[in-house]
Amino acid sequence: MAKRVIISGGGTGGHIFPAIAIAHALTRIEPGIDLLFVGANGKMEMEKVPAAGYRIVGLDIQGIHRKSLLKNLALPFKLYKSMQRARQLVRDFNPDVAVGVGGYASGPLLYTAAKMGIPCLIQEQNSYAGITNKRLAAKAARICVAFEGMERFFPAEKIRFTGNPIRRGSVDIQDKRAEAMAAFGLNPDKKTILITGGSLGARTLNECLRDGLDKLVAAQVQVIWQCGSYYYEALEPVVAAKQAEGVVLTAFLNRMDLAYAAADVIVARAGAGTIAELCAVGKPAILVPSPNVAEDHQTKNAQALVRQDAAWMVSDADAPQQLVDAALTLLGDKQRYASLAENIAKLAILDADEVIAHEVLALAGERK
Repeated sequence: MAKRVIISGGGTGGHIFPAIAIAHALTRIEPGIDLLFVGANGKMEMEKVPAAGYRIVGLDIQGIHRKSLLKNLALPFKLYKSMQRARQLVRDFNPDVAVGVGGYASGPLLYTAAKMGIPCLIQEQNSYAGITNKRLAAKAARICVAFEGMERFFPAEKIRFTGNPIRRGSVDIQDKRAEAMAAFGLNPDKKTILITGGSLGARTLNECLRDGLDKLVAAQVQVIWQCGSYYYEALEPVVAAKQAEGVVLTAFLNRMDLAYAAADVIVARAGAGTIAELCAVGKPAILVPSPNVAEDHQTKNAQALVRQDAAWMVSDADAPQQLVDAALTLLGDKQRYASLAENIAKLAILDADEVIAHEVLALAGERK
């Protein structure tokens, strides 16, 4: 009889893409497996998961609004309703194991599944554990982590060091430099910086590039600039007016593999998924942690790499004064460039999805 696995969580790509990667690994290892995703209504998983080929059911759940107490008034009612819906889903689907990847929906689902005797696995992406996963830890049978030292958040005997699942197609850059340069219309004899703020863009990174573009062009440095859809209309005429060769502004990067292949230095935020991909591509990176995340976890993610001399970090506050100069300095310092590339590549874990999938299947096999 086919095993059944329920996967819950989402809210951001940092939760959703690891969940989908785990699902892909489970179907590769056990093709007949029955998977069901549970997300939060109105969040991006409700679109991304079906696009990846999986069923998803939504819970009417929200997070805590720190800036508006009024918006929290409905939270207890939504939580109660979500717990009831989660109970029904677990009873009807009868999973062998429940997997939580963090985010709003994983709390009600995993809490309910654990109470109903379903073995639970948590996948924590960040170096600073999220509040949902910390609260669920006591009920979880396994906790898969991507950073050392997570014993300060979770019981040591439950922890498995697995790394973060990555989108394999995005980091497959072998022998693609020529294709990448042609795709972006760039000169293969010039150095190239990739700057990416994710699909939504990052205001600080965009402002740094806008203000420092003349300096980069004067240094004969090319730029692949993924600015996000929200910022593209305002930035496109600014870039066009400069008539600068070798500056590619785009709202999205549909082929991250080509962007990574073209880049000599990568400037990015410090989300756990981004860091996992940067380790896999093995290129020098400058991390600018977002200050707008819970518990400032992106700074902690970045510091974990800085301590191993695997990346540079520039704070969001310092970026306007320092970021462009730091990128140019790194491009010109062959020794530091080589050591960062070597050290970040050592941290790559390419099969995290399959390692986690095997943990999930092992738990499924333990259910009585």
